[in-house]
Amino acid sequence: MAIVKELKSGKIIMGKLSHNSDLLEEITEICRNSSISLGKVEALGAIKKARLGYYHQQVREYAFFTIDKPMEITCLIGNISLKENKPVVHAHITLSDEKGNAHGGHLAPGTIVFACEVLIQAFDGQEFKRDFDQETGLPLWNLK
Repeated sequence: MAIVKELKSGKIIMGKLSHNSDLLEEITEICRNSSISLGKVEALGAIKKARLGYYHQQVREYAFFTIDKPMEITCLIGNISLKENKPVVHAHITLSDEKGNAHGGHLAPGTIVFACEVLIQAFDGQEFKRDFDQETGLPLWNLK
């Protein structure tokens, strides 16, 4: 059975990320500096290179891969919660190359910004904390 919580919308932050910054690290740093520990994130723009992950369910581990070419961010969506009492951004990204081919996966450190506009929406409510989930092997929300 699904476990859900009702939240209220909090502050919204919009801005431009730094050229040559690490996409995931800069969004995470904004959240930490703005004391956002619960929320959602969206972004669009372009990257110089990407580092993405895919979770292999059978072996319960991520495989990471790099795409070393410029691409457009067609969609980045994610959430903000707590892991080990620190704000953490969990995001997935879809990218488009010069021929319109899509590439996507779990956003990992090592994705370098060319230009990026970000929107971060904070939520007010019970904190969502990530703990090891025995069933999947992933650090999922513990919403008991």
